[in-house]
Amino acid sequence: MFSLPASLLALAAVSHASPILVRDTNDTNPFVFTNYNGLNFTQMNTTLSNVTIFATGGTIAGSSGSALATTGYTAGAVGILTLIDAVPEILNVSNVAGVQVSNVGSEDVTSTLLLSMSKQINTFVCEDLTMAGAVVTHGTDVLEETAFFLDATVNCGKPVVVVGAMRPSTAISADGPYNLLEAVTVAASPLSRDRGSMVVMNDRIVSSYYVTKTNANTMDTFKAPEMGNLGEMISDTPYFFYPPVKPTGKRAYSIMNITSIPRVDILFAYEDMSNDTLYNAVASGAKGIVIAGAGAGGVSTSFNYAMEDVINNHGIPIVQSTRAMSGEVPISDVSSDTALHIASGYLNPMKSRILLGLLLAHNKNMTEIADAFLGSTDD
Repeated sequence: MFSLPASLLALAAVSHASPILVRDTNDTNPFVFTNYNGLNFTQMNTTLSNVTIFATGGTIAGSSGSALATTGYTAGAVGILTLIDAVPEILNVSNVAGVQVSNVGSEDVTSTLLLSMSKQINTFVCEDLTMAGAVVTHGTDVLEETAFFLDATVNCGKPVVVVGAMRPSTAISADGPYNLLEAVTVAASPLSRDRGSMVVMNDRIVSSYYVTKTNANTMDTFKAPEMGNLGEMISDTPYFFYPPVKPTGKRAYSIMNITSIPRVDILFAYEDMSNDTLYNAVASGAKGIVIAGAGAGGVSTSFNYAMEDVINNHGIPIVQSTRAMSGEVPISDVSSDTALHIASGYLNPMKSRILLGLLLAHNKNMTEIADAFLGSTDD
């Protein structure tokens, strides 16, 4: 944690003496306060918390020519300032600044973008004593992957709330505006500290470590099927069911000196799965592989032999997860006397891929990788 520059302290003293409230709607200048990191705030009311919103695009910023369209729209068509202006009630909750990280559908979010955004959050939010937390707007299709990455790499105790929408901003009863208001409310609340990254949508507050998208279309899609929610929103107030607690097996990773994440592929298990899919991944440059196995990580006998060849002779770690998307892959179901198989525990294939990539980026060896996943299992 860096100390605040004298200039910021001076600004803070002025703002406490004479707080600046909501901007004048007749003012052609859209901002009334710029902090020492260059973040522009729509207001600076010293009775409220400060929150930075990092926008990546997705359905919450989507647009369509029809108010009835909930599919076939253009994702990432609306900028962060438009999103903020559409929910003026946010200014009753927090002073907000917007950072447009990208404006794409979530399928186009890359590890390069994640590294950049995590570093920005660590700098603009964690190192700024005046900032309460961060909100990340995101497309829902791979939202849980980004949320898990931020949960692992932003570890200053301040909340990082990831939010999206299942209906574009132009749809009747679009869910994005209220989701955004609730996300900012959670990020601004002192009760949200030390809970890691969270996903806030549809009045639910869910741990990013466990959350997954359970339905392709409905608004109540984000859940932690076995673990449940951390809390819920009651009108404009977050209600947490229990005090802050670290998920079993969770580890923290610094990415400030990481410049890239090695390639990790996910292979889906199915009847008659061919071994060449595994060798093709290796030949294409995968440095780690996750298997979305049947049941508790299961693969055919032939494919298991191929995995052991890749582990032993290519030195590539393979994590066995489950295509069932819920439940545990225990070590006892994948262990072998002839190769170091790694069980994902309660981490689904997508989260296993994110974690394996982070471990490889930190140059962890096979044994260290297996140990990192060990905390997510119960045996």
